[in-house]
Amino acid sequence: MHRIISIVIFSIFFSLHFSAFAEAASNEISFSENDRILILAPHPDDEAIGACGVIEKALKKNAKVKVVCYTNGDSNELSFIVYEKRITFRKGEFLHMGEVRRRETIRAMVFLGVKPEDIIFLGYPDMGTLEIFTKYWGNVAPYKGLFTKVSKVSYREVMSTNAPYVGESILEDIEKIILDFKPTKIFVSHPGDVNRDHKSLYLFLQVALWDLEGKIVVPQIFPYIIHIVRWPIPRGYYPELELKRPDPLANSDIEWHSLELTQEEIKTKHTVISYYKSQIQYNPKYLFTFCRRNELFGDFPIIRLNRQGSEELMWQDMKGPINIEIDPEHKKDAEKSITPDIAYAARENKLLIRLQLRKKIEKYLGFSIFLIGYNKKINFSNMPKLYIKIDTLGLHVRDKKRYLKIKDVELESSDHVLILKVPFDLLGNPDRILTCARTHPNDLPLDETSWRTLYLK
Repeated sequence: MHRIISIVIFSIFFSLHFSAFAEAASNEISFSENDRILILAPHPDDEAIGACGVIEKALKKNAKVKVVCYTNGDSNELSFIVYEKRITFRKGEFLHMGEVRRRETIRAMVFLGVKPEDIIFLGYPDMGTLEIFTKYWGNVAPYKGLFTKVSKVSYREVMSTNAPYVGESILEDIEKIILDFKPTKIFVSHPGDVNRDHKSLYLFLQVALWDLEGKIVVPQIFPYIIHIVRWPIPRGYYPELELKRPDPLANSDIEWHSLELTQEEIKTKHTVISYYKSQIQYNPKYLFTFCRRNELFGDFPIIRLNRQGSEELMWQDMKGPINIEIDPEHKKDAEKSITPDIAYAARENKLLIRLQLRKKIEKYLGFSIFLIGYNKKINFSNMPKLYIKIDTLGLHVRDKKRYLKIKDVELESSDHVLILKVPFDLLGNPDRILTCARTHPNDLPLDETSWRTLYLK
């Protein structure tokens, strides 16, 4: 009898242990010589901070690696002042800083083993790419860089010199890179990152992959976090510590993947990061904070909406809620956050958005939401890109840069609950929607949710 009980206990233990092991193994990232690894970095240095270990491990397996820098990081005024030891607002000086950062990336990546011809710079505007994604499409004047004051790619050693700062330029470049390289794994910045360029690179990648469906084998996507409130802590070089999932994303159903680094790989990463002198000098501890026992990757699950009839609605909740402060150094307590809980539903010909407010809308406090649809049959450039703002003056709807007369968008309110109803034809009858919500005094963002993807069935 004891023998039977022991066997049963052992079987249960083995089953649980094996299940746990299988679950952990499913989160492992491995590389082979057949892999084609594409690293998408919003700014020069993000490729090293977020994915240096990835690059080193992939190269050790003789995998193909390509590194793409989205911007040249030319609008970091604080780093410019500290590095150059002078203050300037001349546009040529900011382009000079972008060239400094380009050279730092080349030296760092070549040291790591990446071939110079496998390092691509796109040269789009630092701090301006999310504006481009949400507004600058079609027959519009291009976006003008905040500090550089230029409206086109103004570097020589880039993929598309003189490309105008519009969404079509960026999307075309990313799609061409993917079509030519045919990556098996893509490492990209995270939609929950507080930096605007980090968000927008992820968004452009999503649209590019949707456009290329049926033309390529779908690669695995591994987003990495760089900027998020109070993470990682402590700041500085602590190679014995590991990167853990950020607290603001703890309840988001993200499936995290941890890439473990050896001691030698951590030392190598430290050396690689040391090449980015222009960024280290104004904040010496920060970049080395990412030299830890692992690198962390994970994406949000998509939200699937079934079109429902007249029955009681089944809402799809955005878990969390994910309240990401715009300023990564902002010390506001979580309980003071005013970003609402958000849920989505689809009823016949309308998208419904339920907002459970924590604080009522006041004179200087508004709420807004982006709704950017994708329809496989329509060129993304021509799709509506809505920005809907709710404040004490009512409802305001903008499509790209043009404000619309409101007639079809409805708003219901009771107590602290708002329900926004948006006709699907106003969104271009999409099969997917990219969405993000904000609270803000006037037009200045205060709190913001991560960008999420809705799939419509």
